[in-house]
Amino acid sequence: MATVTELKSALKETLETRGVLQQLKARIRAEVFSALDDQSTPRPPLSNENLLINELIREYLDFNKYRYTASVLTAESGQPEVPLDRHFMANELNVAEDASSKTVPLLYGFLHHFLSSKEENKGKVLLRGSTTHSHLNAESSP
Repeated sequence: MATVTELKSALKETLETRGVLQQLKARIRAEVFSALDDQSTPRPPLSNENLLINELIREYLDFNKYRYTASVLTAESGQPEVPLDRHFMANELNVAEDASSKTVPLLYGFLHHFLSSKEENKGKVLLRGSTTHSHLNAESSP
């Protein structure tokens, strides 16, 4: 007869093999977050930049089947439940896509573009801070 330890080990191994264990852990994290989330504290308004950034991240998470992580992002950020239209996002970000790029998240396209630019230009890309965040940070400073 198997011991309790052996049964626990066999159950854990079976759940890992089926891919269920990670899903269960993620679901528990999401439920704990939901239980601890203080709904009485209002979230700051979601800027257009944060809306797009969150949507890029959600698209990546969904593509990679990180569904529980995406659900926590949506709940915590106040992102709309319905994802933004891909064409709308590409248009807002001034991105032109070909047929192959439409099969992967926009973040993959950005990464490919910047890695290719690095090879071609051998230089750094100059990034500038967001005017929205500069404004928000100035307001929150003493």
